[in-house]
Amino acid sequence: MDLSSIRKLITRYCTGEESWVDSRTVYIGHKEPPPGTEAYIPQRFPDNRIVSSKYTFWNFIPKNLFEQFRRIANFYFLIIFLVQLIIDTPTSPTTSGLPLFFVITVTAIKQGYEDWIRHKADNAINQCPVHVIQHGKVVRKQSQKLRVGDIVQVKENETFPCDLILLSTSREDGTCFVTTASLDGESSHKTYYAVQDTKAFNTAEEVDTLHATIECEQPQPDLYKFVGRINIYLDRDEPIARPLGSENLLLRGATLKNTEYIHAVAIYTGMETKMALNYQSKSQKRSAVEKSMNAYLIVYLCILISKALINTVLKYAWQANPNRDEPWYNQKTETERQRHVLIRAFTDFLAFMVLFNYIIPVSMYVTVEMQKFLGSYFILWDDDMFDEELGEGPLVNTSDLNEELGQVEYVFTDKTGTLTENNMELRECCVDGHVYVPHAVCNGQILPGAAGMDMIDSSPGVDGKEREELFFRALCLCHTVQVKEEETVDGIKRGIHQGKSTSFYISSSPDEVALVEGMNRLGFTYLRLKDSHMEILNREDEMERFELLEVLNFDSVRRRMSVIVRSSSGEYYLFCKGADSSIFPRVVSGKVEQVRARVEHNAVEGLRTLCVAYKKLTHEEYEETCRLLNSAKLALHERDKKLAEAYDVIEKDFILLGATAVEDRLQDKAADTIESLHKAGMKVWVLTGDKMETAAATCYASRLFHRNTQILELTTKRTEEQSLHDVLFDLSRTVLRQHGSMTRDTFSGLSGDCQDYGLIIDGATLSAVLKPTQEGTSNGGNYKEIFLEICRNCSAVLCCRMAPLQKAQIVKLIKASKEHPITLAIGDGANDVSMILEAHVGIGIMGKEGRQAARNSDYAITKFKHLKKMLLVHGHYYYIRIAELVQYFFYKNVCFIFPQFLYQFFCGFSQQPLYDTAYLTLYNISFTSLPILLYSLMEQHINIDILKRDPTLYRDIAKNSLLRWPTFIYWTFLGIFDAVVFFFGAFFLFDNTTFTSNGQMFGNWTFGTLVFTILVFTVTLKLALDTHYWTWINHFVIWGSLLFYVIFSLLWGGIIWPFLNYQRMYYVFMQMLSSGPAWLSIILLIIVSLLPDVVKKVLCRALWPTTTERIQNADKLYKGHLSEFTPLSSLHAPPVRKHDRHGNEHQKHTHRRSDSSPPKKLMCTYWGGRPDYCTFSSFLRIEENPRFSGAAYTYSAPGPETSV
Repeated sequence: MDLSSIRKLITRYCTGEESWVDSRTVYIGHKEPPPGTEAYIPQRFPDNRIVSSKYTFWNFIPKNLFEQFRRIANFYFLIIFLVQLIIDTPTSPTTSGLPLFFVITVTAIKQGYEDWIRHKADNAINQCPVHVIQHGKVVRKQSQKLRVGDIVQVKENETFPCDLILLSTSREDGTCFVTTASLDGESSHKTYYAVQDTKAFNTAEEVDTLHATIECEQPQPDLYKFVGRINIYLDRDEPIARPLGSENLLLRGATLKNTEYIHAVAIYTGMETKMALNYQSKSQKRSAVEKSMNAYLIVYLCILISKALINTVLKYAWQANPNRDEPWYNQKTETERQRHVLIRAFTDFLAFMVLFNYIIPVSMYVTVEMQKFLGSYFILWDDDMFDEELGEGPLVNTSDLNEELGQVEYVFTDKTGTLTENNMELRECCVDGHVYVPHAVCNGQILPGAAGMDMIDSSPGVDGKEREELFFRALCLCHTVQVKEEETVDGIKRGIHQGKSTSFYISSSPDEVALVEGMNRLGFTYLRLKDSHMEILNREDEMERFELLEVLNFDSVRRRMSVIVRSSSGEYYLFCKGADSSIFPRVVSGKVEQVRARVEHNAVEGLRTLCVAYKKLTHEEYEETCRLLNSAKLALHERDKKLAEAYDVIEKDFILLGATAVEDRLQDKAADTIESLHKAGMKVWVLTGDKMETAAATCYASRLFHRNTQILELTTKRTEEQSLHDVLFDLSRTVLRQHGSMTRDTFSGLSGDCQDYGLIIDGATLSAVLKPTQEGTSNGGNYKEIFLEICRNCSAVLCCRMAPLQKAQIVKLIKASKEHPITLAIGDGANDVSMILEAHVGIGIMGKEGRQAARNSDYAITKFKHLKKMLLVHGHYYYIRIAELVQYFFYKNVCFIFPQFLYQFFCGFSQQPLYDTAYLTLYNISFTSLPILLYSLMEQHINIDILKRDPTLYRDIAKNSLLRWPTFIYWTFLGIFDAVVFFFGAFFLFDNTTFTSNGQMFGNWTFGTLVFTILVFTVTLKLALDTHYWTWINHFVIWGSLLFYVIFSLLWGGIIWPFLNYQRMYYVFMQMLSSGPAWLSIILLIIVSLLPDVVKKVLCRALWPTTTERIQNADKLYKGHLSEFTPLSSLHAPPVRKHDRHGNEHQKHTHRRSDSSPPKKLMCTYWGGRPDYCTFSSFLRIEENPRFSGAAYTYSAPGPETSV
């Protein structure tokens, strides 16, 4: 080793050279560089294992216990259990220890099973075979054993096992084609390039002789950025250095297409690959209901401490009188008197805590866990969400978030494969105002709204026919489509020319494939690119050859692409296609107005439009064009800028030929689903890695953007013209000008009297918005807040060109905003995993782009349309069920323990239990647990069909409305009232009274049993009164629970049990039931306890009914057939005032039901100018009240016809 090498070593290890931190050196094939070139410094890199699981075998128990004891209730019961072990308490430690152990065990088994599934999925990936070149031979290895520097061979249709630098391919030009659908959502084929100096190394033996090193940056999550260089050592002294960019980098998760094989070197492995860096770390998601439960537990813990403190103080106040001290025969008295008073007081305080600890129900957590686990099967069993094509139904990966499906406020959705099927199809093309429709699309019929269309067999005159054929040739030549000479791809047969070829088209843009296939159906077939000549088959089946001279590639700034070709007759043509905004200003002749009108018509329909133009070039003009292009391509500095200037000079003075309209077909009912989500109060954002134009067209087609939506752009193109600060403030002024400082209502998208705004933002601009503002800058503003304010006032937001991690950043930004809304993310590819993990609820679609999203999600569905039922029906039911469960549990435990508190005032604060130990243990486990569990699984307060038809009902439960503090306080005070009635009712009714025929008085256990009997019957009947959906199972469980209590009490008190040290309950229950006044008091006190709640409900339903209650009443009136024919909007609470579509305010007239005439129902809905007599949506158009839909209107005629 020479001195220079030693100096490099010392510099790197001792002085901390910056490049050592920011870059890595990869030795291809693990070969040392030649002596004297540079020091060989082997570096440690991670292996190629992917880990998506949370636990390992070693950390499962401590980590899981830590997560479980973060729950307030679990931690509290652990403390109570320890207190019962340490000091002498009124109850046994098993009363707290056993339920706690059961809860912890059940939860650990459930979470361990879910993580085991993730481990299995990881192992399937990590153990899949890959081919590595070692010593000139191809060797099979497990994926997880790959190391940085290994040379990998990947064959067609295989997925890249890690991030690779492309060295050589089976193609002569050193290119390969790749789909990155699982990374950025784009399923089109992209071209990647091998290093020019290594592309000749085609065989394993040749590649093994390669001697080179790669210097590149450390792993970064940005999918579209890579900087590096390769040093190739040949016979000469100095190595050849070549730059490496993103066009040489093959990413893990992408798939090799249309290339037989490639050789590449691993540079990033395992959790350092760009795909893995875009994964969010898994964190424990907690629902809003669980957070409410924790808040309520803290309140009840304070109540518990207060009760224990009051009793402790009153006990010592009571015992301050020597005559009231503990009796002389108590053996512990002397010992206790010698202890310090503070120690005695603290011990008594803990004893009271144990006595009253049942106010915090540990069994609630058991019931909630069981309800979530069992309830999740209703999603799995839903036949409406089963996909016949895939043969699969929905999956539930975690049941902890079921109720969160009923609280969603923001929906973040991917585009490709989620909203769309990713199948582009040419709908029509317009040549000089004449419209042509491919037969495969129209099936020989004129499409609706296309009266006067010219079909292919009714072409215009001779001149027109020449222009038409030139248009078709332009589309067959102006593209970067390639032809694959095989019968199938991904198992799907793709033919070009019927009976003549089994090839199919691939391209980096699915639009281009759709255009070329459309031309095929219209008579012009593109065959191949061979020896720089493009071959096409015309309508007469004659082959035409055009020499391809130059390709001016598409870019998002120019928004157009061009080709220069030479025909067989020697004529030069420049064909150009692009967005209308980039073509029309460069056109000098052609039927511009007719084509423009058709383009605008198609854009409104949500189709993707392109304009086509051409010009003829002389030989001199072509030579000048070549000179301009070559000088720009050879520039080392500002190459992109010089190319753009050259393109600008070349692409002008066009003759307009016509336009095309391509449909990116939406998934079935995707638009209807988005519309329903909007009506339900949710804001829908589309986050995609696709181009802005593509994504915007999809947003129009899916009704995210409407015809009257004003689009606001926050894109790189605009921020290049203005500073980001100015653009943000301009947009802010625009959206707030009409609304003032008022935040737009969540239903602004349905509003008729105010302007709709839609925001489009791209990834680069988002990065600038999220970047922290520098201290001391002139603007000093907070871009995040301004951006959020703009978004709040937009009815829809489209984020395009998003990297996977940026999708997660958007979700995180909304989650952290001041409203703290509940978010849901839905996607189908690995590029969506980050946002799925970041959102409160993550839903994966089992689509064409692999199962990464489904595997990492909380729930998985087969189609986007199933999201409607999952949220509006399942989410609604889950939330109202668990909300009742939580409130009811707290209520019944207040009823249970408050009489115990009152009893201490009558037993000298001696910690004497009011109830027997068996009753204390079984109250929450047996006597009252099954009815509420069944209620929380079966309750349907509104018919399923009504919930699907009227999405506005979702707003009744929004923002955790059923678990707000006023509701919680009402249930708590109802429990206290009932407890007071139980205790003092029994106390005063039987004061100084003999109950049995022999004059025997009731003792304390009989009194406690009487109170307990009234308690069990009251809380069970309260649940029966709250039940709307009765089945035989409900009847069996509710009345069966009461019968079980009676039978248990008879057996418990009717038999002398040999394993008990005491028989204090012997014959107590039978003695109580033998007394007539006891029966009377039980019936009377149950009625008195339930009466206030019944009266309150009757008054509220009569005077201030909610929309839900109106529909419940109407459904009873129509005996369950409401969902079949009744307009739901007529059941919504009428507002005092409303606005019409023009902003005019007027009074709403109410029609009274005629007493004599039978009701006659009239139904009609109105959407976007066309009546729809099939979908009976809400009819009232109401802007002010967010509880109402803005669907349309209803008409009520005078006389016998009245609205329902």
